[in-house]
Amino acid sequence: MSGQKQNYLRRLTSQFRVKNFWRKLALVTAAIFMMGFSLSFLIVAAWGTDPCSFMNLNIANKIGWTLGNWQLTLNAVMLLFTLVFAPELIGAGTVLNMVMIGYIADFFCWLWSRLALSPIVVAPGFFYLRVIVFALAIIFFVIAAAVYMNCEMGLSPYDAAIKIISGWASRIPYFAIRIAYDLLAVGIGLAAALSSPSGVQGSLIGSVIMSFAIGPAITAVGRFMKAHGW
Repeated sequence: MSGQKQNYLRRLTSQFRVKNFWRKLALVTAAIFMMGFSLSFLIVAAWGTDPCSFMNLNIANKIGWTLGNWQLTLNAVMLLFTLVFAPELIGAGTVLNMVMIGYIADFFCWLWSRLALSPIVVAPGFFYLRVIVFALAIIFFVIAAAVYMNCEMGLSPYDAAIKIISGWASRIPYFAIRIAYDLLAVGIGLAAALSSPSGVQGSLIGSVIMSFAIGPAITAVGRFMKAHGW
């Protein structure tokens, strides 16, 4: 095997050889589950989701797919970009993110509909309940996303693309690139929604808020985890 191929394989497997692998795997699995769980509440509250989910929800709605099916398909295509430019960003967390978040959100959205939770949250008389659900879901989603991204267990293709672009534009702070990238995703989702008969899925409010919140949160949680030996 040539040195170039050996180097590529080392990069491809690096996220599977991290320190405290099993502890980090448990943590990243819990974080990704919490992202999917929190996302279901953001969908129920209908005031917007994280930028990537906003884009995927509206595209999935336009083409008549479930969120899980479309998100897995898009990530599989985007994975090729990561394999070419940054295979070292692929790990167990990559696979878990690709598979779990969309389907977990689909399951809990189905469960909330069976429990008739969705109509209660959005009912005019339950405005404050809707605010609380929305605020808590955003907080838990952002923290969980920041934890998963700082575990060094691999990134989703969506997140890996941001990391790759950040490496190419190293003079620009990561959080600024993250904000611009997420706002682009919101724009794509809005374009899909405007061309769909059923209109916007969710709202721009939460999506724009999270576009500005996720980047700084990732940086802050990363510093905390490094300071505490993670």
